[in-house]
Amino acid sequence: MANLRVCSIHGCGNRYYGRKLCNKHWQRLRKHGDPLVSGTTPRNPIRYIHEIVLSYDGDECLLWPFGRMSNGYGLVRVDGNSCLASRVVCEHVHGAPPTPTHEAAHSCGKGHLGCVTKRHLSWKTSTENKADMLIHGTRLRGSAHGGSKITEKIALEIRSLRGKVPQANLVARFGISQTTISRIQNGERWAWLE
Repeated sequence: MANLRVCSIHGCGNRYYGRKLCNKHWQRLRKHGDPLVSGTTPRNPIRYIHEIVLSYDGDECLLWPFGRMSNGYGLVRVDGNSCLASRVVCEHVHGAPPTPTHEAAHSCGKGHLGCVTKRHLSWKTSTENKADMLIHGTRLRGSAHGGSKITEKIALEIRSLRGKVPQANLVARFGISQTTISRIQNGERWAWLE
């Protein structure tokens, strides 16, 4: 008989789905940040922001216990619209963003885990926020990005072949578009590689 992988939650016994959890516990982890929290969590996110998040003066991450996006960021409904919880908290603490495109950036690098700690939030441009993500190691780039078709080694090789091998040959060899080849060779893509 095949050895079935089972959920790591003591006493569950259901079949393993992801992260060593069954589907039920995985969905709870994704939605509430804890595989043992069920839908019985108090459902007043705005009250939670005012009573818990805004009054918390610690430096540990407060993780959003309510609904989340697939990327882990907390969601809250404000005036019938779905908003990022961290953005709502940042607006309460720091006022309106300087521009509509400013983002609520996390100094802790744990926004994807649902952090809503007011001390960790500030308004930053998209470029500044992406630079922070590189520092925290939470921005996937290169072969670490799930959509990448090539590795860093191949990108460097493509760059080194500029002017030596026709781009059409590189397209056939590496299975990526001529536009991508051109952008790699011009430093528009994979520019962070030396």
